[in-house]
This record gives sequence, structure tokens and C-alpha cells, in this order.
Amino acid sequence: MNLDNVFKNNEAWIKRQLATSETYFDDLGKGQSPELLYIGCSDSRVTAEDLMGLGPGEVFVHRNIANMVSGTDFNAMSVVEYAVTHLKVNHVVVCGHYACGGVKAAMQSADLGVLNGWLRNIRDVYRIHKDELNAITDEEEKYDRLVELNVKEQCVNLIKTAAVQKAYRDRGLKVHGWVFDVHTGKLIDLKIDFEKYLKDIMEIYHLD
Repeated sequence: MNLDNVFKNNEAWIKRQLATSETYFDDLGKGQSPELLYIGCSDSRVTAEDLMGLGPGEVFVHRNIANMVSGTDFNAMSVVEYAVTHLKVNHVVVCGHYACGGVKAAMQSADLGVLNGWLRNIRDVYRIHKDELNAITDEEEKYDRLVELNVKEQCVNLIKTAAVQKAYRDRGLKVHGWVFDVHTGKLIDLKIDFEKYLKDIMEIYHLD
């Protein structure tokens, strides 16, 4: 890759935006008020705004390996707190994707160095759902199902946070779980039952 082309592409992009609106960048400089926090995977094939058809200012984005939401990850927790409490987003989406390298790595018995601690979170998802997963004989089907279950468990981790619980109580914030199918380009709504999950965990995780 010739990085000089990146700057040429940037100049061309600026021209296209200004052709659409002469005040495009002035408007961007006035601030942001996104409705949606998107927590996705760092995979280079999955670009949040593009797959949703959204542009700058419409979605607050956090990405990491395998779209994890860990209470000990201060980066992710800071993003959630800022987006939910200060930007006051009304929707939080965890979006995984099929053919996820992080999930695939977690399925292997291998020492991956510094990644071990991170992937342990996904292995915990496997442990929680091992009966269902071990009953699946096709490895690709099992792989896809673990991607889906990982999204659901990360949604549960979101629901455990005080920021999300308070925003749900005060303004009806919702948590959603999606999967992006890299083979077809489709977004799949896993239909997370937010209220049910919240009710199930409130006895232990009620923070307000």
C-alpha cells in the first residue's frame, strides 16, 4: 500500500463532501449527537458506518477484537459511560460477524501470548454454552453459533453496567445484538430480549 494515496483519497473525499454541502465541515465542527453506540469487531472487513449506511456524526463507534464488552476493560467502559451518560444515545448495539478471527482463535487449543487473556472471555462464553455448542457436529455451524452467542453474552455484559441500567430507567435506552454476515453483506438482528435479560440479572447486578 502506498500511503501517499491515502492523502490523495482524502483530498478527493473532501471535494465530494463539499460538493454535497458547502457547510459540511462547518457542521461537523459544531459537535455530535448520535443516537447509536456501535460496539463491533476490529476486523478490517467490517466497517461500521458503511454496513449501516450511516455517515459522520450519526453513530458513536467502539471496536476491538471480537466485539467484547468486559467490565475490566476501561477503554470499553469509558466509551459506554461517555456515549450513554453524556451523549445520551438511545440505542447500544453489539455487532459481531461471521468468520471472526478472534472467535476462531478462541476455539483453538493454542498459546497465543498476550491474546490469551482477551480470548479467555470468549472461551468463557463457550463454557457457559458448551452443551449447546458441543451438540453441533458441523464445525462451521458451531463457529457461527459461537459468534452469535458471544454477541448475546456481550449484550448481557452491557446490561450489567450502571450506565445502561440508569439510561433504561430514565429514558428507555435499548441494547441490541446483531451479526454481520460477511458472505452476503446482510445485518442479522438476533432479537435480544433486553427486558428479559435485565429482569434475569437484576437480583445480582442491580446497581442503582
